[in-house]
Amino acid sequence: MKLYYSPGACSLSPHIVLREAGLAFEPVLAPTKTHKLPDGTDYYTVNPLGYVPLLELDDGTRLREGPAIVQYLADQVPAKNLAPANGTLPRYRLQEWLTFIGTEIHKSFSPLFNAAMPDAGKQIYRDRLANRFQFVDKELQGKDYLMGDTFTVADAYLYTVTRWSKPMGVDLSAYANLLAHHARVEARPAVQEALKGEKLA
Repeated sequence: MKLYYSPGACSLSPHIVLREAGLAFEPVLAPTKTHKLPDGTDYYTVNPLGYVPLLELDDGTRLREGPAIVQYLADQVPAKNLAPANGTLPRYRLQEWLTFIGTEIHKSFSPLFNAAMPDAGKQIYRDRLANRFQFVDKELQGKDYLMGDTFTVADAYLYTVTRWSKPMGVDLSAYANLLAHHARVEARPAVQEALKGEKLA
């Protein structure tokens, strides 16, 4: 398998999951600014959308979108318990979290990365993120991870997007449970491996 990634981008989530799963893969740097792969290939010829992550399977099949990729990876190694079994209510709870993180947190950060966005506009999204993080903080009360005591692919995604808070001026100091979750996930050996692999450690 190949994982097309850009350091610190949302592709860090499936990168973490690949390490947690112990699956063999080749990381391929796909810079989001230049869209040029290390061999000079135009990344748009691999993914017409131009963004990461993209997972290429050994047979050449390509899978886009982080929440789909991490569930696929989790299902390759069910014994690792990175996702509940398909068809169960806990699996739908996991999908609920992945959707929430993707639409309510991830996409709320997007305008903050846009240099053309006025400061007043950015503040609207910072306020929205504060509201969403307040909700997550409450949900994490008394739990190690989003789904309870077990680390899942949703935790990898939440950790990834939460990393953007400091550089984007989003204050998390009021959310003790969220900060504890972030530290707990970051301490995992597989997460440290992924960070080192992307030169983020």
